[in-house]
Amino acid sequence: MSEADHTLGQATTADPDTAAKYFQQGLAAEKDCLRDEAIKAYQAAYTANPDDAEICFRLGYCLDLVGEEDEALHLYEECIKREKPHLNALINLSILYEDRNEHAKSERCVRQILATAPNHQRGTLYIKDILASKAMVIDDEAEKRNEKHMVLLDTPVTDFELSVRTRNALRKMNIRTLGDLLKVTEAELRSFKNFGDASLDEIKSMLAQKGLRLGQSVEQHQQVVKQQVYDQLVDQGGDNEILSRSINEMNLSVRARKALALLNVSCIGDIVLKTEAELMGVKNFGMTSLLEIKEKLVEMGLGLRTLDS
Repeated sequence: MSEADHTLGQATTADPDTAAKYFQQGLAAEKDCLRDEAIKAYQAAYTANPDDAEICFRLGYCLDLVGEEDEALHLYEECIKREKPHLNALINLSILYEDRNEHAKSERCVRQILATAPNHQRGTLYIKDILASKAMVIDDEAEKRNEKHMVLLDTPVTDFELSVRTRNALRKMNIRTLGDLLKVTEAELRSFKNFGDASLDEIKSMLAQKGLRLGQSVEQHQQVVKQQVYDQLVDQGGDNEILSRSINEMNLSVRARKALALLNVSCIGDIVLKTEAELMGVKNFGMTSLLEIKEKLVEMGLGLRTLDS
């Protein structure tokens, strides 16, 4: 049995004056960071008057600091049995209970604090944490679905029955997985040399079987990119309202306007979300139209999206 256990187990007649003397010695030792001497003094004070809540708390606190959690917990529990519970003892006891995964006991301590002092700052924060933890719902099924989806996106395109021409084309484009295919649009694929309708239909069919489609990731990412463009304009001191203007204000040629219409482009903000490859993949859209659009955008301090943004 430790010295603390022996002292705590002694039954003596209360002697408040002796207890007060040792208690002051304990406070002085604590102030000088002499923890062992403080514990001895508080033990003597507790022996002299075990009914004093402050002595009980100080001894428990010091024992808690040196790792004697069992003794500290016992003393804190003694403190809160008083008619007016010791609030700091309740706080420390709540933490010890939580460390031991005794959450119901921990919550009772916090609620007892607030019943005594409704505006207690730490008690208010603790009860918020407790209520928030109760409201947390871990959706294991959603997590499993997400993991399954990520595994699907990492599936190599070589795992599927594709023609040699399509396989070679994808390899040259450095498209290795289903996830890579979601990052390119139909127009971008068409823009690559020798990539025809047969290969495109093959890929679209393969993705459809998995509930996926070309350019899916691009569509999901467009709003983020658009916001980045807005932020960049602001940083450069530009007018971000320009992105909301109609493409008619660009005074483009008929051919360029028709090509943009095929891409459902109606405002300038839509154009800056497109890449050169997307534009060049549109039927009858040539280099002349591309240069025309790029020049107009440069005049406005803008540019087309690159594949890494």
